[in-house]
Amino acid sequence: MNKILFVCLGNICRSPSAQGVFQAKINKMGLADQFFIDSAGTAAWHIGKSPDSRSVLAAQARGYDLSALQARQVDDTDFERFDYILAMDADNLQNLQESCPKGYLNKLALFLPYGEFPETFVPDPYYGGSQGFERVLDLLESASDGFIKQLFQV
Repeated sequence: MNKILFVCLGNICRSPSAQGVFQAKINKMGLADQFFIDSAGTAAWHIGKSPDSRSVLAAQARGYDLSALQARQVDDTDFERFDYILAMDADNLQNLQESCPKGYLNKLALFLPYGEFPETFVPDPYYGGSQGFERVLDLLESASDGFIKQLFQV
């Protein structure tokens, strides 16, 4: 089983969107039983909260369901439990690297470079308008497709 954790700062915009997009793509491929997919934040601000309503609406318009997700913070057991821990930006990757035991550093990476866009980081849409949430989904869809291709060498 492939265990994948998507990580952003508060776990209410980017990482739950990544979780929803990736899960939907895996489900569509009939591979749900081969994956455990989760998301978390490096900060504790939103623990237990649902994803941002703008993320939920943008995702819903594209057929992704984020309604059951609740924010949580990365914890020490995640580094051992997950095969891939994919950060949305450099700051969150650095936060992960600082708290990750040395034996698990190879599990950490940025998510967006798997996609076909020139950007390296998924921008935080929290303080912007709806177009930011749409852009995040564009980027996450592309990165999800690229990551799936790499996992299955297709």
